[in-house]
Amino acid sequence: MRAFLASSIGVTCAAVLVLLPAVPAGAAPDTRTVPAESAGPAGPAEPVDVPGSTQSLPMRTLPAPSDRTTDEPTRAAAAPEQGLPEREVRPFSLVGVVWDDANAELHGTVQVRTRATGTGDWSDWQDLETHNAEHAADPGTAERESGSVRGSTAPLWVGDSDGVAVRVRPEAPDPQDRTASPVPLPIGLRLELVDPGKDPQQLPATDAEAETEAATGPGTGTTAGAPAAEDGRTTPLSPSVLPALGKAASEAQGEAEAGLAPGAQPYIGPRPRIITRKGWGADEKLRERTFVYTSTVKAAFIHHSATGNNYTCAQASSVLRGIYRYHVKSSGWRDIGYNFAVDKCGNIYEGRAGGVTRAVLGAHTLGFNTNSMGIAVLGTFTRSNPPAAAVNAVAKLTAWKLGLFGADPRGKTTLVSGGGNKYKKGKKVRLNVISGHRDGFATECPGARLYKKLGSARTSSAKLQGR
Repeated sequence: MRAFLASSIGVTCAAVLVLLPAVPAGAAPDTRTVPAESAGPAGPAEPVDVPGSTQSLPMRTLPAPSDRTTDEPTRAAAAPEQGLPEREVRPFSLVGVVWDDANAELHGTVQVRTRATGTGDWSDWQDLETHNAEHAADPGTAERESGSVRGSTAPLWVGDSDGVAVRVRPEAPDPQDRTASPVPLPIGLRLELVDPGKDPQQLPATDAEAETEAATGPGTGTTAGAPAAEDGRTTPLSPSVLPALGKAASEAQGEAEAGLAPGAQPYIGPRPRIITRKGWGADEKLRERTFVYTSTVKAAFIHHSATGNNYTCAQASSVLRGIYRYHVKSSGWRDIGYNFAVDKCGNIYEGRAGGVTRAVLGAHTLGFNTNSMGIAVLGTFTRSNPPAAAVNAVAKLTAWKLGLFGADPRGKTTLVSGGGNKYKKGKKVRLNVISGHRDGFATECPGARLYKKLGSARTSSAKLQGR
C-alpha cells in the first residue's frame, strides 16, 4: 500500500504532549468509536481551500493495441481493453486506478505513462500493482461496509506531471480451456490523479487552527468538555515531531501506561523520533472525525507501499499525503490505512489518527487489522533491496510500540482472522509478532527483498527492548 521531513520542535512544544495511556495487553476488546478533537466547523466534502486535489477520470474502451503479435492467438478472445490516450491534465504527482465494487478483483495489468512537468518528456509504460484490495478494512466492519469503499490498485508516485495515459488489459482466457469466457474488467474504472499539495512549512495556519487556539489557548488542542491536558491524539495544534526518548524514560512511560508496578522492568525499547500527522501535512478535514480502537497490539505487519522508489527523502511527506488522499478520497477509507510509515532514510511517520501509543484500528492487512498495527515502508521491494536505514527504523519502532503492549518481537502470537483469501473468518492463526503482510494474506507484499530482512529486524528489535 505518504512524507515528510519536518522541523524539530523545542522543549516547550515537547512538554505540551502528554501521551494517552495505552490499553494493557489482555484487556477486554474495545472497538468503540471515539469522537475526534474539534477542528473547527466542518466544511464541504471537498473544500476549495484544502491543500492538494484529486482528478477522477472515467475510462473508456480502447481499440485493439497494435503491439499484439501474431503468436498471441488467445489475446483476441480477451475482453476489450479500457483506458485513456495521452492527454494534458492539471499537475499531479501520484496516480492510481479505482473501480466501483471493492470486492471485485481486477484480473489483468494496469499501466500508465506520464509527462514530466517542465520538460515535456514522457515516461515509459509503468505497472501499477493491482493487489490493493488486500490493504483494506476487515469484512463486516463499519469502515468496510460504509458503502463508500471502492476497489483500487496500489498508487504509484510519478513526481510532478501534467500529462497521462492509461491502459488496462484484462487477462485472456485459458488457452487450454476452450469453454472459458473472457475475463471482464471491473465496472466503473476510473483514473485517479492526486496532487499532494504543499509541504506544511509552506502552508499558513488554517482558520480551524486559529479558531481552536483562540478558544482554548495556544498549544492545548482540547475539545469542549475534554480534559485540559493534551491527550496525545495528534491534532492540528500538536507538535510536528515527537522527539526520541531514552530507554529509561520510555520504560517509565510504559509502566505508567500499562499500569505496571514500579520496577517491573517492562521490555520497552526507546521511543524513536516520530514525525506526526501535522509534521507531514495531513489535512485533517479529509478523514472521518472519529477514532476506532481495539484492545491491544499483539503483532506488527510490515508492508511496502508499492508506490515505487523514485522519490527523495525530501519528497517523502508529499508521497504520504498522496497516499492519504488516495486512500480516503479515491478508495473511500476513513483515513490512511497504515498506522505508521517509514521512508528510505529511516524517518518514521504517524499514520492513521488516534494516538501513537494507542491500539488504533487500521486498514492495512485484510483479515488481521484487529489487535495489530501496520507499518508501510515507502517504496517497492519486490526486486530492490530496502535501505538499511528503513529496516533499522522498523526495528526501532516495533521495539517501542510492541513493548508498550508486552509483545516480544522474536516471539509468536495468535490472531483471529476476520476473513481473507488465506484464512477463513474465525480461524485462529499463529503468526510471528513481526510478520510480513504475506503471512496473513496471499500477496507479494512487502516484496521478497524486504520480507527477507524481517528476521534481522526481529533480532534488532528484541535487543532494543533489552531481551
